[in-house]
Order: sequence, then C-alpha cells, then structure tokens
Amino acid sequence: MPYDPGLAERVEEVLRGRPGFEQKKMFGGIGWLLNGNMCVGIYKEWLIARVGESAGVKLFKEKHAKPMDITGKPMKGWAMIAPEGVAQDADLKRHTESAIAFVKTLPGK
Repeated sequence: MPYDPGLAERVEEVLRGRPGFEQKKMFGGIGWLLNGNMCVGIYKEWLIARVGESAGVKLFKEKHAKPMDITGKPMKGWAMIAPEGVAQDADLKRHTESAIAFVKTLPGK
C-alpha cells in the first residue's frame, strides 16, 4: 500500500468545496496542492503537512509529530503526523487547517 486510502478520503472531506486545491500523486503517495503549492499529503499511513518553520517548532513537541523526512534529509517547515495523531477527525482537521493557513501566505504558482 503506497498510501492509506482511508486517510485520503478523510482529507478529501476536509478539503471538499474549497477553491484552489488540486490532487496529485507524488512521493509514492498523494498530495494536495493549494494554488500550485504543496499543502498536505499522505505518505504511507502518515499525514504530511506544510506548516512552516515557526509552527513546526511548536508542532514537533506533540507526541505524534516529527519533521518530514522520507529521503534521509529532513525538510524544514514540513511535518509528518503519525496515524495516532490524526485518528480523531478534529485532529486531522486541525493539522490540515494549519497547513492551509501557512500555504495561503505563499505566492501562487
């Protein structure tokens, strides 16, 4: 399984009806771009969220979050949230909304 299809359906529900999103297969998983910028995605069973460096510092203090590292080189401003950290819909929405808020500050592509 390259990515968790159940988690993908849950992310799609959070994003449903929002303008500017495009779904794309990438990094062996699936991602959603907002105005051309990567916003959230799924790698295996992990949620990937682009939250920015300052929000990342706070987020990485949470038990189920860590810097995104799928290549051996951590990516600044990106987080990976373990399945336990998005098991509740409210937590999935919180992490997704955090990524959306950050990506909205970026210029569109």
